[in-house]
This record gives sequence, C-alpha cells and structure tokens, in this order.
Amino acid sequence: MTNPARVSRLRRGSTAIALAALVGSGLAIPMASPATATTTETPATLAPQNAAEPAETAAAQPPEVPKNSLVSTGTKWKYLDTNVDPAAGAADRNAWAAPAFDDSTWPSAPSGFGAKQNQLIAVGPNMPVTKLAHYIDGDSKNTVPTYFFRTSFDLAEGVADQVAAVASTAIHDDALRVFVNGTLAANFLDSRVDDTLSTNLQYAGESKGDPVVSDFTIDPSLLKDGTNTIAVALYQDRASSSDIYFDMTRFALTAKSDPGSQPGETGPVVAAPTRVILTPTETPSVSQSFSWLAGDTSHGERKVEIGLAAGGDTRTVDAYSAGTAGSNPNQHFSATVTELTPATAYRYRVGLSGSWSEWFTFTTETPGATDFQFVYYGDAQIGLDSTWPAVVKQAEERATRSIGSVHAGDLIDKSNDDTQWRNWFKGMEKSATSTNVMAAPGNHEYSGDKTLAAWKAHFEYPLNQPSTETIGELAKLAQGDTDEARQYASYFAHWAEFAAETVYYTDYQGVRFITLNATRDTAFLKPNDLPGCTGGACPSAKVQELWTEYQAAWLDFVLKQSPSKWNVVTFHQPVYSTSEGRDEAVLRKHWVPVFEENNIDLVLMGHDHTYGRGYNNADTTDTVGQTVGPVYAVSNSGAKHYNLETEQKNVWTNNGATQVLRGEKVTTYQVIDVSGDQLVYRSYVAEKGNGAKSFKLADASGERPVYAAQDVPNVGDLYDEFTVTKYDTGEKWVTEAGLVAPAGPSLTLGAASVKQGETLELSGSGFAPGSKLAIELHSDPVSLGTVEVGADRAFTARVTIPADTATDTEHALVVVLPNGKSLSTPLTVTAAGTGEPEPGEGGTNPGEGGTNPGEGGTKPGEGSPTPDAGTGAESGKGSGSDGTPLAQTGVSMFLPIGIAAAVLLTAGAALLVSRRRILANAAASDDHGV
Repeated sequence: MTNPARVSRLRRGSTAIALAALVGSGLAIPMASPATATTTETPATLAPQNAAEPAETAAAQPPEVPKNSLVSTGTKWKYLDTNVDPAAGAADRNAWAAPAFDDSTWPSAPSGFGAKQNQLIAVGPNMPVTKLAHYIDGDSKNTVPTYFFRTSFDLAEGVADQVAAVASTAIHDDALRVFVNGTLAANFLDSRVDDTLSTNLQYAGESKGDPVVSDFTIDPSLLKDGTNTIAVALYQDRASSSDIYFDMTRFALTAKSDPGSQPGETGPVVAAPTRVILTPTETPSVSQSFSWLAGDTSHGERKVEIGLAAGGDTRTVDAYSAGTAGSNPNQHFSATVTELTPATAYRYRVGLSGSWSEWFTFTTETPGATDFQFVYYGDAQIGLDSTWPAVVKQAEERATRSIGSVHAGDLIDKSNDDTQWRNWFKGMEKSATSTNVMAAPGNHEYSGDKTLAAWKAHFEYPLNQPSTETIGELAKLAQGDTDEARQYASYFAHWAEFAAETVYYTDYQGVRFITLNATRDTAFLKPNDLPGCTGGACPSAKVQELWTEYQAAWLDFVLKQSPSKWNVVTFHQPVYSTSEGRDEAVLRKHWVPVFEENNIDLVLMGHDHTYGRGYNNADTTDTVGQTVGPVYAVSNSGAKHYNLETEQKNVWTNNGATQVLRGEKVTTYQVIDVSGDQLVYRSYVAEKGNGAKSFKLADASGERPVYAAQDVPNVGDLYDEFTVTKYDTGEKWVTEAGLVAPAGPSLTLGAASVKQGETLELSGSGFAPGSKLAIELHSDPVSLGTVEVGADRAFTARVTIPADTATDTEHALVVVLPNGKSLSTPLTVTAAGTGEPEPGEGGTNPGEGGTNPGEGGTKPGEGSPTPDAGTGAESGKGSGSDGTPLAQTGVSMFLPIGIAAAVLLTAGAALLVSRRRILANAAASDDHGV
C-alpha cells in the first residue's frame, strides 16, 4: 500500500524538484540558470564598500549604529518587587514607564531576575542572578502579582535615524509588557490584563510551565538620540504561582546601511532565522536537507540559497512550511536540495530577502571514503543552558573530522517548552549547521506534545519508515476480512504515517545509521478511526508489543538489505537498562534477536542517565576481552543523573548480558573513529557530579560477573575504549583497549614465478573457518578450483597453471570469498621451455577484485578443512601463517587489484562476463556459493 506520509512529502517537495529540473539540469556544479543566478563572491572575500573614497566623503558618512546588543543577560536594571504600584495616584497608569519617571529609590541589580518557591534556585532551565521577592507577607498562596523593571541606553547624535530595525529577545514567566520611551512596544500572554482598572497590580498570563522565550521586533521610530528607556511589567498568572522569571537577552539594532538580502544590495537584515540544522537524506552524496525557524511571524516566504564554497554563482530553492510548535508563533521551514556533487564543499544560507541567516558551509558525502568520525550523545534534557553547550564544545574540539552526530533521545525535558528547544539548538549551533544530525525521539519528546509536532517541525528526516512493504511476514496479519485483520491494517496504516521522521535510516560513507522509536505510549499509537474488535487475538490488546515488533520486522529488512560495511542503530530506552528500577523487557524480547542475528555493530541508547557498555554472553570467545557480536552502550550527556542498579538486580546480568563498564553521576560524549576495517569507540568525561562512581568488569568467568570499583577520570579524560575490527571475509572482533584483533586475510605463494603447466603452492591465513574459497588465475579469469578454510583460519592448496597461460603479461592469483569479494597476490608465469625461475618469496599484498559488498559481519564459526575437488587444484588444510597481525593503517586491506591496470580497464567488460560464467560453472560443479 502507498505510505501516506511519503506521498505528502513528495507533494511538498515538488517545488524544489521542479526548480532544480528547470534551472539546474545537466550542470556539473549546482548553479541556477543565467536568468535566475545570483553572481556573488565568497562571503569571506567580499570587498569593503567605498574603500578608496576621499576623506571629504568619509567625513560625510552617517554616524555608526551600535553593532553589539544594547541589553543582554547581566545588564543592570532598576526593579520594584514590593507589591507597590509605581504609578499609584497618577492619571496615566503607565506613567512609571516614561523616561522622566523618577526611579531613584528603586534597587538596581543585574539580570536575570527570578525566584522559585521564594528561593534563588533554577526556574526551569534558567538560573536567576537576582532574587525577586516572591510572597506577600511570607504567604505562599499570596504572591506578588506584578514586577516592574527599567533600564536605559544612549544613542549618539544622528544614530536613531540610521536604525532600520530593532530585534529583541525576552525570557519570561508569566505575562510580559515591554515599553520603549513610554510607548508599549511588545506584549506577551497579557490578555488577562484589564486596562480599564486604575491599578497595575494584577495577575495575568498563562501557566506555561518553564519560562517562555519570546523573540520580537520593535518599531525603530520609538528610538531617539540621547537617552532611551526600556520599561518592563512582569505579571504572575495566579496568586499561588510557584515561580517568577525575567531576563532580556537581546536588544540589537540594525543599521540601514547593513548588508541586505543579496550581495551588492543594501538594506537591513531583520529578524534572521534561527535553529538552522542539517539532516541527512537517503542520498547524502548528492542531496541535503535543511530546517530552520523563521525570525518573525511575518515571514511566509522561505528559501535556501546555495553555491560552491569556493565562490561563484548560487541558486535558490524554495522550502515548505513545517508549521508552528509549542508557544513560539514563528513558522518552521524545511527544504531538500538535490543535484549536488559528491565530495564537494558548499556554502548556504536560509531565510528570505532582508532576513537571511549568516553563511554556513558543509560538504557532501564522499562515497567509499574511510577515516572519519561521528559523535554519539546520550540525553541532553537537563542543563540545556549550561552542561549541554559545554559537552558539545568539548566534543567538537575533539572530533575534528566528524561527519555528524547521533542523539539517543530526550534532547529536551518538555517538548512544548520552546525555551528548551532554543537552548538545545544554541548548544548545537556550530556542528548542526555544518554536519548532519541524526536524532532519535525519547519519551520526553512526547511530554506536552503527544503527536511530536515540535520534533517534526524542527527536523527533516528520510521517509523510509516502516510500511507493509518492509515488515515482511508481519504484513500478512493485515490481510483478510476479519475484525482482527481490519484492526491490524488500521494500526499499520497509522504507524506508517506516524513513524515518519522518527524511524529512518541513511547510508553515509560505509555506515548505515538507523534510528528507532522506542517510546510506546498508546495515546499516540492508536488510530483515530480504529475499527472495532473483541477478544485476545485483536491487536488492540497488545499495542505496545506490536509497535515494537513492527519496528523489529522493518529493522531486520533494513539490516539484511544494507549495502554498508558498518551498521549502527540509535534509540532511547535501552534493551539492557543500567539505572535503578528500570527494565525494558518488551524491547529486549523483539529487538535483541534482530541485533544478534544480523550482528549489528553498535547499539547506542540513552534514557537511564548513567553509563553502561557491554555485550551479549552468546558473543564471547575463549580470549578474555574479546567478543564477536554487537556492542550495547548507554550514555548520558546532560546534567540529570540516576543511580546504577545493584548488581543483584542488574538487568544485564539477569538477562544473558555482561557490562564491561558502568558508571553513575558521570556525563560523557563518545567519538567513534571509522577506518577501512575498524571502528574505534572512545568515551570521554565531560562533567562529573558529586559522588561519581565507576565499576569495571574484573572477572566474568563465574555465575555472576565481578566488578572492581575505579575512579572516574577527570573532565576531558578518556573514560572507555574498545575497537570493532571487521574484515571483508565476514569475521568481526570486538577487543578491549590494549588487545589486538586476530589478523586479517593474507596470501602467500610458494614461489613468485612458475612455468606454464606446473603446480604452485598457495597458502592463506586469516580467513573465516569453514568458508569455501574459489581460486582463480587473472588477468583472463581461469578457475583453478576451490578450497575450504580450516578451523585455524588457514588453508593450503596446490594449483596447476594452465599450459597455455600467456607469458607476456602480468598475472595474479585471486581468492574469491563467499560474499563475492576477493583477495589477490601477483604471479609471474614463464614459458615451459625456459630455465628454472629464480626462487622468490611469496607475495602478501592484499587486493580487492570483487565489487559486490558482503552482508556485514558473521560471527567466526567452527570448521574443519575438507578437500574439495577442483580444476587444477589440490586442496588441504594450511597453517603456514606466522600469526603476525597486518599493519593497521586506517585503509582497507581489500585494495583494488593494482597489476596490469591499463589491460584490466580496457578489457573490463569482457572479463566480467567471463568471470561470471566461470563462477557459475564452479558453483554448479563444486557447490560453491560465490
């Protein structure tokens, strides 16, 4: 069936596609056509205006408008918190806001101002600097209704006329009125203020939980040369309100001569967009998604302007409106730009004429590239204005080659609190605008937002979520004319739409990043028009489990179809809980078998506000510190901390898994380095809470593991490390720091050259036990037989070189793996009538002949060498490997075959057809699955 969410996205993306088709088709670089192109210079190299004007002209220039914000956190304000109306008895109730009002008796202090339960403690995510009097006569049920604030700034002669726009931001709890030079300039949540009354002391506003952030513009005509006064009235929403807060974080002027919408134009940049973020597409080498928040409620037009970072022409692509979210009235916008060039640096900005963002840069995916990094964050949630930006800053400084970040949910604490979203994006503003963000929703993304409106407004993710086409046998439950089938069909149709942008994947430089939605709240899982059904067989009786099973079926499909060497999954609630009192049995029941069967590489989780990392006990080996299956990790990247579960109730231990390291009251981030055959995972301490503890696995040989307490490292130090090594043979090893994985595959010849018609010994080591290998002679592929790898991961075979083999070209012996990939070593063939060849050492140069990627790692198996009849080959067990590990250079051992490059390129098509025929014959005669 057609996925309704997918149809919707195609429809709203049609504008961008049509524009790209009209102006960008056939171009080697993404430019607009001459009719629509905007010719620009790189922003950093734009020439200064009027640089060579004479002194008389310079002297005539208008006075300079201040570039820095005139008001910010820490600005000193006069304030009144005594339950006294400052305009009592005056004919004008707003007389207190006038510039001439005498506030000399008011106290003065820096912002922000606030109180919670009459204490100087955090109000939501904001920590006040100056405490406000909260209660009248100490009565918690009788709070001060209205607070008054005044501050001022000076403008030089002639400046006011040069101001084109004023942009301001206030954080407030609850209602707010802002006056500039005695005139009401902005107001928020103040509908309950009764202006017919003579008193200013009124309760007003709406209870929004944490303080609200309001961005607004002010009419510049309210300003004047000389002293300007800002006055603010802050209202409690009710007499029993538990908190109060005010801060003005921005009051910025824009000059009429500031750069405008296009290079070369003039005009003000008014209310620039915020929360700009890059998110991946299914094809990140040639496309990119962008999202942002409009700077003002009036912004209906929306565009992405993009061009090469090196300079030159740009093109613009229209965006679509993703709606509003929470208490912020501004629109969210998203766009996907296509027809980009792989491995190319671009510059871009978002917004509209007169209200552009600054220029940012990013680079498209480089297909086949190795040696890069990505960052893994646990819950941010608490400490969004303090801990979170500090964690991200540390991660950015360390992961200088990062292509993006994965986030394991609970980015915020309350989804309907716009301040928290603002702070999360503030922490991410550098990396989110230059690298891709791949986030999973947590349970707190549903807090106050059961339909995930804020999530889907802020992020644009690939629409490859589960549907009946990708959940396998489970889809058959929705077929038929029974009540049960109709209910299944209704649930699956609803989930196919609801899962959009919460369950998705993208492939980036050999890594398939998969995101799941582990939250199972039946309120959002139930369709509005669910058909009736009674009895235990109805899906409505098991909604939470079915939602989990639905994603498990899709996950199995996505993993089995993955073209990437590495597979990483991220979600929120952990399958193996680490903190006290938690256990996600339903997730574990349905997801762990899929992880294990497909031998996924990393399972990255959050939710528990502790640290944990370990393995499933089925994946152990005889070597201590070495396993062969998925790695499960739980991380916390915010200021909220829980206690670890006791070892007696340890969910890992009690469910067939083992923690290698676990810690509490420790905030971390993780940097994963990706190279050809390795993932190196490193966790770093970003913050330590009081009483931080850590425990390391000391002995796993008994019925229950034994842990040893260890000190939590200092902030900035390495906390945890392991390496995943995966060879293209299908073998995978997970090793603790200090251990070296078993060596990868290599080949050795008995001699470097051989005569036509003679036999030659070929031995190999580092191959998957029990695997059958096809041996070929190249350049013209000739099958020489097959061999089975022994339990020691080695083989030895004697092969006969055909008597008619050409002697005037270079050759290679190629071993073809069961997954179609190959390894080769060079060989010289001499004429049968010549003298004896010089003896030589066998080659050990690995190379890649096959082009079909394998299906990811399979666990090393047991096998015994079994001779296999083959054309011209004698097969047998080999143990000639010296056991020396291959050098770890960060480049895959399976390099392209380097011999006779010109010949191979010229004859490539013919060789491919010939080789396929040979492989087909070999498969038929030797039961070899190449």
